[in-house]
Amino acid sequence: MKYTLRALAALLSYPDAELRAHVPDLRAALVDEGALSAARVAELDALLRQLERARPLEAEAEYVELFDRGRATSLHLFEHVHGDSRDRGPAMVDLGQTYSQAGLDLAPDELPDYLPAVLEFASTQPAPAARDFLAETAHILNAIFNALETRGSRYAAVLNAAVELAGEKVRAVKLPPEPEIDEAWTEPEPFGGCSSAGQSRPEQPQTVQFVRKADMHTTGAAQ
Repeated sequence: MKYTLRALAALLSYPDAELRAHVPDLRAALVDEGALSAARVAELDALLRQLERARPLEAEAEYVELFDRGRATSLHLFEHVHGDSRDRGPAMVDLGQTYSQAGLDLAPDELPDYLPAVLEFASTQPAPAARDFLAETAHILNAIFNALETRGSRYAAVLNAAVELAGEKVRAVKLPPEPEIDEAWTEPEPFGGCSSAGQSRPEQPQTVQFVRKADMHTTGAAQ
């Protein structure tokens, strides 16, 4: 299971020249370890063959279009749970501490909820613990699978395989309509409210603290 998880993590990484050069190694890891059903291995092999045949720029452009332009297929798991809410920060810290306690250090620019990092961490755990850990994310993996399946992407095979390793089966779910990319990244109106689409209770009033000028001047002098 360890090498299969690492192969899945690699397949969800940016398909640069280094990754594409290791396609034969990824194929061998998936076949030799035997952690997945024959159907899942066949689906993943179709993705590997696509990466082998595609022109480099086409493979990279497809990846960016799939995973960097919209929330439904985001590989950052907390994006699907917390959105832009304040709960996302503490969740990131907790997950990062879990990695650190297990001896896994992330790259400086890598977030702990990034799915390849999640799969890498799972690969360091005994099989039962890895399966339980993945099972906690299975509902998110299933949602991403459905979004990729709707787009007709072979990358859906990676999510299907991850769900299988979690001891679950993918199921059809109704996906909410996703806003256009320009709308999703539109800045909120100034003073138009402090809530955001991802907050747990966006309908609740937000606390605003006023500071007297005298206090501000005192603080500035102290500094």
